[in-house]
Amino acid sequence: MTDRRHHSGHVRIVHLDGTTFRALARGDLAAVEAACPVPLSDYLTGPECRGLWRMRSEQCDRDPAAAAWVTGIVWDDRQSLAVGAAGFHGPPDPDGMVEIGYRIDPDHRRRGYARAALEALLARAAREPAVHRVRVSISPGNLPSSTLALQYGFRRIGEQWDDEDGLELVYELPAGQP
Repeated sequence: MTDRRHHSGHVRIVHLDGTTFRALARGDLAAVEAACPVPLSDYLTGPECRGLWRMRSEQCDRDPAAAAWVTGIVWDDRQSLAVGAAGFHGPPDPDGMVEIGYRIDPDHRRRGYARAALEALLARAAREPAVHRVRVSISPGNLPSSTLALQYGFRRIGEQWDDEDGLELVYELPAGQP
């Protein structure tokens, strides 16, 4: 069996700026190429991710400082390859909660990249004094993500309805918990 942790040492989240988010939201590939700090896959620039980029673009237009927190590119340094998108839904809320979101390009799933992205985000949350809790919301049918969250100590605290994704199970973890 493949060691699922083999990516954690060389995978990082590359943050994007408002210009890149806007170009991705429009599907303007020339502008994406000019603005993005790393080359992106067809999946990340395609219709499957366009709604995500539109949402982050609007969010960063309202609050430019949010760009340092929200979805970035999951980048494999060894392969110089964009393998997905991950980040927080925004800066910490007034109670110190951040919510993690990630998606891995289907061509790169089941290779440890979701685990590496989750580890990078949890490490960031642990370093941030304003973060006290970390949340993740997962579709009930997404067993790999639920299993991953439970392996890192997340506990289910309830469920919610998301207008875009439907029913989600909500898990939380105190920030900095090993």
